[in-house]
Amino acid sequence: MILKKQRTYIPQNLDINWEALEPIFIELLNREVSSTEELEKWLRDRSELEAALEEDFAWRYIRMTCDTRDEKLLEDFQFFATEIEPKIAPFSNELNKKFVNSPFADDLDKDKYFVYTRGIKKALELFREENIPLQTQIQVEQQQYQAITGAMSVTINGQEYTLEQASVFLKDLNRNIRQQAWEAITERRLQDKQQLDELFNSLLKLRHQVALNAGFENFRDYMFQALGRFDYTPHDCYKFHEAIERQIVPILQEQAEKRKEALGLEILKPWDMEVDISGKPALKPFQNGQELIDKSIKCFQGLDSYIGQRLEIMKANGFFDVDSRKGKAPGGYNYPLAETGAPFIFMNSANTFRDLTTMVHEGGHAVHTFITANLELNDFKHLPSEVAELASMSMELISMDKWDVFFDNEEDLKRAKRDQLKDVLKTLPWVAVIDQFQHWIYTNPEHTTEDRTEAWKKIFEPFGNNFTDWTDHDDALGNLWQKQLHIFEVPFYYIEYGIAQLGAIAIWKNYKENPELGLQKYLEALKLGYTKTIREIYETAGIEFNFGADYVKELADFIKLELHKLD
Repeated sequence: MILKKQRTYIPQNLDINWEALEPIFIELLNREVSSTEELEKWLRDRSELEAALEEDFAWRYIRMTCDTRDEKLLEDFQFFATEIEPKIAPFSNELNKKFVNSPFADDLDKDKYFVYTRGIKKALELFREENIPLQTQIQVEQQQYQAITGAMSVTINGQEYTLEQASVFLKDLNRNIRQQAWEAITERRLQDKQQLDELFNSLLKLRHQVALNAGFENFRDYMFQALGRFDYTPHDCYKFHEAIERQIVPILQEQAEKRKEALGLEILKPWDMEVDISGKPALKPFQNGQELIDKSIKCFQGLDSYIGQRLEIMKANGFFDVDSRKGKAPGGYNYPLAETGAPFIFMNSANTFRDLTTMVHEGGHAVHTFITANLELNDFKHLPSEVAELASMSMELISMDKWDVFFDNEEDLKRAKRDQLKDVLKTLPWVAVIDQFQHWIYTNPEHTTEDRTEAWKKIFEPFGNNFTDWTDHDDALGNLWQKQLHIFEVPFYYIEYGIAQLGAIAIWKNYKENPELGLQKYLEALKLGYTKTIREIYETAGIEFNFGADYVKELADFIKLELHKLD
């Protein structure tokens, strides 16, 4: 049984209500700090309080997403979002001021506290009292997305399935079955199109007002600051989109032509893109959620005993919920438990190959959570997404070395690796589309629902429209963006997947050349948490922080070569 760290400042049995919390915040705010040592002690005490609050919030979120139909769990989550967070925000701002105004702040170790101090100063710049109620409202409203999508199910052949479970039929060798499943899923999504459009219109308005209050022209520019994007600009993102369009889209177009030929089709429809073109049934790497967990542990142990033991600890503590079921929120995540020093993995397994890659992806995040658990301050563990996703996406590729745990024969193993590498390439245009779409949304805040649909289609087209023919399915094409949770819940969190995907390919390239050194550098980078800049963390991993066209081409050529070896 894993235990929370022993508290040294706040009460061991602290009740998470404002009556109990307020005196602690007041003590921190009023405490006299008379030396560098006392300032560091003050930082550690503040960190301990924040970790306790984060873990309490984490469990409220986890329980709510595990069962979106339970009103009590939703109320528990909303209590924190509406009654605790809004009261914490002004205190946090005052504590930030206390820190930067301390005469001893300049005496702190510059190397150790540079990233932390930079983040505190940026938070002070962005803070506006009038944004607190808006951010509370956003927090509550965006959870409606999970309630709406978590309730979606379809009936196929007289049996009810979640959308994740129904998507298994898209891999069926029988084209009629695939089409029936795709149409059922699409029709179900379109039933809630108007409700989700209205929800998003409300979120858009609230987010734009937050940006205006903070002195920005639009929410895009505000979020670049709020996300701490110190290492790149919106212009760099557009260059990334262009590089993907020029270097990756032609490769995927070529693969689509091969798919068309292999399936004996004149045109590819949306229901033709998941079936295996070998003519063999879909890969089945495990039978149920428990087997997925057990095989993943064995896979990770094969890479490194430390990595494998992390998942064993999670299993022993019940820190997994992996099977898809009605009423469960969609998607998957790894949620760090700030005091415990371990994470919780949530996903919607339907016993497919995609679920294997989701598990090793979230497993990469999990290792990151464990390996940074003993960093001195909680803020040192607040990873920028470009770093967090580097850990997870690299694990998807590195773990392939031990996928024989999931596949009994060599041909299935090769198929799995081919599918994974093709997915790596497929990820990049989708990331570019979602990111460019969000740039458009928030720099055109007065747009209508119809404008948004047309903008989506216009942006998607140069990236291939998933390389399928959408004739007679224009509504489905125009509504594809609604399935992307990030747009509703974590705006602008998406380009990071593209940046990290390029980094992950580079890490895997190093690993292929020297497995021991490649894995060592990967783990060394993870150990840094967010105590160094993104660029320095990438350098520690032995790779470049680079998403220019030449670099994209170099990495794409490497993936093409590896795919050729698997033919």
